[in-house]
Amino acid sequence: MNTLLLAADEGEGGFHAPSIADFFPHAILFEGTPFQIDRHWIIRIVATIVLLTVFVVAARRARLVPGRFQSAIEFLLDFVRVQIAEEVIGKANARRFVPMLTTIFLTILAFNLTGIVTGLNLAVTSRIGTPLLLALWVFVTYWAVGIKKHGLGGYLKNNLFPPGVPWPIYIILTPIELLQLLIIRPFSLTVRLVANMVAGHIMLVLCFAATQFFLLEASGGMKVFGVLTLGGGIFITLFEMLVAFLQAYIFALLAAAYINMSLEEEH
Repeated sequence: MNTLLLAADEGEGGFHAPSIADFFPHAILFEGTPFQIDRHWIIRIVATIVLLTVFVVAARRARLVPGRFQSAIEFLLDFVRVQIAEEVIGKANARRFVPMLTTIFLTILAFNLTGIVTGLNLAVTSRIGTPLLLALWVFVTYWAVGIKKHGLGGYLKNNLFPPGVPWPIYIILTPIELLQLLIIRPFSLTVRLVANMVAGHIMLVLCFAATQFFLLEASGGMKVFGVLTLGGGIFITLFEMLVAFLQAYIFALLAAAYINMSLEEEH
C-alpha cells in the first residue's frame, strides 16, 4: 500500500490534498544546478537498475524449458514483437524495430509502476522529461526511416501532399500535416503519458490522505468514511497497474504506427 505523500507542515493537523508540488520534491544534492538530485531522480535510477537486473538474471538463467519467471519475461518480449511490431509494421520490416519498441515499452511500464510501489510512490513518467525524451526518439526515428526510404523530397511529398485530394484543399491540409509531423505526434505522445500518470498519482494520494484523516483525526461516525476511502485507494492502486500497462502499450503502438506510416509508399 502506498505511503502517504502529504504537503503538510510539521505538526499541522487536518486534511491536506495532493498538489503539483508532489511531483517536484526538494533537492537532496546540488540544488539549483543542472545536476540537481531529488527523490524523482533517485526513483528513476532505482527503477532502471531493477529493470536491467531482471533481464540480466533472466538471460543468465534462460532454459530450454522455461519456468514461471522466464515465461513471464518471454511473454512481455513476445507481446511487443508480435502484438505491436509485427502487427503494425509487418513481419518484413518489424525485426529491426523490435529492440527500440521493446525498450520503449518496458521502460515506460517500469517507470509507470513506480507510482504504486511502496517507498517510491511516484511515477517517473509523471514529469515531462522522460516521456519527452522517448517521444523525441520516436520523432527522430520516423523521420530518419522515411527519408531513408523515400528521400527527403519524397517523404515530405507523401506526407504533406497526400494523393487524391483536390489541390485547393492542400492550402489547409499541408500546414496541418506539417504540424503533425513536427509537433503534434511527439507532443501527443508526451502529454498523454504525463497526464495519465499525474492524474493517477493525485487520485491515489487523495484517497490515502483522506483515509489517514478520517481514521486518525476525524471523530465519531466520520471514521466510517475512512473505510470507504481506503477501499477506493486499493481499487485505484489496482486500476493504476492496468493504466501503467495500457499507457506503455499505447505509446509503443503509436510509435510503431508512425514508423509504419513513414515506410508506406502512400498514406
